Amino acid sequence: MSTKVHVHLFYGADPRFYRPGDNIGCLYGYHHAESDAFALTYSQDAREGKPMRLIRRALKAVLGFDFIHTWRNRAEMLRSDVIWTHTEQEWLSAALMLLLSGRKAGADSSPLLLAQSVWLLDKWPSYGIVRKWLYRKLMARADQLTTLASENAALCKRYFNRDAKPLLYGLNTRDFPVKAPTEWKPHSPIRIAAIGNDRDRDWDTLIRAFGNDARYTVKLATRRRIPASLRAPNVEIALFSGIRKQHELYDWADVIVVPLRPNTHASGITVMLEAAAVGKPMVVTDVGALQDYFPAGEAAYIPPFNPSALRDAVDRLAAAPVEALRQAQAAAAGLLSRDLTTQHYAMQHVRITQEMLRARGAAARGRAAPSADADKAVGAHAQRSTAQESRGGL
Repeated sequence: MSTKVHVHLFYGADPRFYRPGDNIGCLYGYHHAESDAFALTYSQDAREGKPMRLIRRALKAVLGFDFIHTWRNRAEMLRSDVIWTHTEQEWLSAALMLLLSGRKAGADSSPLLLAQSVWLLDKWPSYGIVRKWLYRKLMARADQLTTLASENAALCKRYFNRDAKPLLYGLNTRDFPVKAPTEWKPHSPIRIAAIGNDRDRDWDTLIRAFGNDARYTVKLATRRRIPASLRAPNVEIALFSGIRKQHELYDWADVIVVPLRPNTHASGITVMLEAAAVGKPMVVTDVGALQDYFPAGEAAYIPPFNPSALRDAVDRLAAAPVEALRQAQAAAAGLLSRDLTTQHYAMQHVRITQEMLRARGAAARGRAAPSADADKAVGAHAQRSTAQESRGGL
């Protein structure tokens, strides 16, 4: 029999509706795990009116996770052998649903919960007593913790005394085929692209480094609001949504810049993967364990909150095109050699799931062994009693 895996994703990531017509499968590439041995189902988005949407989002704001979305998908989750989640917003909600459904951790009939955290560890010190208490209770229901960065895994041990397995996130190479560059020559002014919606993007440092300087042209693609005080005539701020628009932006750029505030969850890794695939040199803030993915030599790393270091790094690339090309080629080769793809990302989940199932089987056999020994002891005692009765009757 195949292992039944339910992939629980956020509302809006239903594979039936996400990028319709593109036939990309599941967001994040979990569909690559499907096989004769693994049967996958996915959370589905329920149709809802505006009042219900407001209620669901309000409860999500209070709890920190979308419990109504999870509760709607509980039937499929409870039928599964294992539940996969992508962020703490999904596993916290799944853990609460399992506990309310009487599916406690350790029970052979309960689905195993693979709990992946992204922002939780960064936010943990800011949480109040009640939220920390609730999340610790729910974490006790998680069978295996995972993260996307070694720094996050270390914090799991520090905060919760729980081991977490760091996984390597991956690129959808169908959207971004890996093409090692064969030449690189910067434009004048130097074209800089910066992309991202993550909460830890440091647009302030980016614009202070290059804004109002005619030597640079910057295109910044984000949904985040940029304060009017940071606006500059040589910085275009827009949302380049869709794969085609993203490719146009990467094609336009000479250098990809990923400016970040300190974090522990590999913020910016998606853009780094895409930049490596399209063969563009990159300058990145050295935070968030990004060197788990691309070590020094495959990206130019700079300290946080340092506009001059950011500007100098871009200038060094422009002044040494051969070295910039070598860096971009090394990043493309590193992406391939470390298999930083959605396929590999999915197979890491398969491996961990197999380990979880083997551990559950071993624990079940361990519980069964004392029972078998007890049955043997009872049988032996009964045989001795029968023999004694026989001797007494002679």
